[in-house]
Amino acid sequence: MAKSSANTTIPNVGAMSEFVAPFDVPSKLTDEAYHVRFSHLWNGIATRHSDTIDTKFFVDGRAVVVGLAHTGFEKFLALRGRALTDREACFLAAEFLRERLEQEDERPLYDVSEQDVLRLADQRGIR
Repeated sequence: MAKSSANTTIPNVGAMSEFVAPFDVPSKLTDEAYHVRFSHLWNGIATRHSDTIDTKFFVDGRAVVVGLAHTGFEKFLALRGRALTDREACFLAAEFLRERLEQEDERPLYDVSEQDVLRLADQRGIR
């Protein structure tokens, strides 16, 4: 029996710094292009004393942290019956960062809500 695509995961394959390929984000306001490179993921609960899984990117060489609400991971597990992989979390963070940069919302730190974690997972087809 073929495995259902509803339970397919994006595996953690390769070096963490290669989980998300570099990408460019054109601003919807000025057509300026931001150059984004993923660095790594870590548990923000210990380092920032926040209930987040943190991801680090470089936007035009400047460090940016995107913190994904840990409660979003718990809710995903409850809804889907499986945990998000580290790589999937990185994709969600990259998508959130893309959305913000398209609007020229540049910050050194973004906190992504539980609702946005779930929305981005659905948007990316992560089930």
